[in-house]
Amino acid sequence: MESVTLASPSPAQPVDSPPRAGAPSGREQPSFTICAQGPKEAALLERGDLYRAALAFLDGRIQVRGDLVAALRAAQARQPRGWFRLLARLAAWAEPLRPERWWQSRARARANIEHHYDHPTEFYRQFLDARMVYSCAYFEDPQWPLDTAQLAKLDLICRKLELRPGDRFLDVGCGWGALVARAAEAYGAHATGCTLSRRQFDAASSMIAGLGAGVQASILYLDYRDLQASFDKIASVGMFEHVGVRRLGEYFRQMEALLRHDGRFLNHGLARPESVRPGVAWRFVQREVFPGGDLPPLSGVIHQAEQAGFEVLDVENLRPHYALTCRAWVERLQARQDVCLRLVPARVYRTWLLYLAASAANFEDGFTDVYQILMAKRRCPWPRHYHRRHMFPSPGAAGSRQ
Repeated sequence: MESVTLASPSPAQPVDSPPRAGAPSGREQPSFTICAQGPKEAALLERGDLYRAALAFLDGRIQVRGDLVAALRAAQARQPRGWFRLLARLAAWAEPLRPERWWQSRARARANIEHHYDHPTEFYRQFLDARMVYSCAYFEDPQWPLDTAQLAKLDLICRKLELRPGDRFLDVGCGWGALVARAAEAYGAHATGCTLSRRQFDAASSMIAGLGAGVQASILYLDYRDLQASFDKIASVGMFEHVGVRRLGEYFRQMEALLRHDGRFLNHGLARPESVRPGVAWRFVQREVFPGGDLPPLSGVIHQAEQAGFEVLDVENLRPHYALTCRAWVERLQARQDVCLRLVPARVYRTWLLYLAASAANFEDGFTDVYQILMAKRRCPWPRHYHRRHMFPSPGAAGSRQ
């Protein structure tokens, strides 16, 4: 079986042009090497057919040794040639026309969530932190371990919302329940989470059942559109990407309906910069990773939130934090490859590895953003702050990191 190698320059040497097949460059050891099974796979890289090259990676016909994030960055720098350039442009043009952008049934939403989240919980445990937080961490120090940074993110959300004992708190799309547990245990909230993933619901419910006596927390297995209760504080973390641009109005109207008149709502989610058009990478994510997912620009998010009756109180871009988070996840996946391959098929493992490495590159290079947007109902009676000090921890304060 013929093997063709694409090699990168060393980390000390800048990448001035894409590497050529079989022609490693640079005087030092390359930071990565891309190995193609044969001429057919090498041709995918040479002509910039990145979508099919990604599928070849999932099948094991293209492999990467070394820095996977750097390899993906170099591959993405290759411009499609000939017909592939036209096809890439047509795919980007047609992406907004997908039927699911306009309408999504509850059954379809549930199926999309299950596609992404309903792998064995132990698989996710291999690369997530101890609390199983599957969203952007908060690194006050870039050298922090992932567990510390994820706990800092949970506390940051609780402080921005000003969670108080007795507050009725909702976590929309609660994952494995980490924020629900933190809000109840450290801040005394009556915390509720909802999810469409059966595996997440089972794992989160089991975790919540093991909390100490007097902790008031629960997990619901239902669509957020079917909630009818009223809450003092609401957080949505890494969930609204599944909603879709065309349904943001419905999403924010439901959040407004669930929130008490003097409540607070924090929306934490991805956004696409106005200058970035969806391309091959997003097509891969749509088909292999996040079916039904969508990334709106920040302006569109704020517009729809205001149309629903919200006033924006604070916006924070956590893009550098998510780059560090995805890097940490990739490193953990690679370090625990043998265990992962016993839990999920090799294609699933490679899908997550490729997706998270590409995400790290996109966050590092500014092609994807992540924002925390704090909102309240316009004309709500709660006194406003003239500072942001309440968002930062004070020594010995309730809910400080443990």
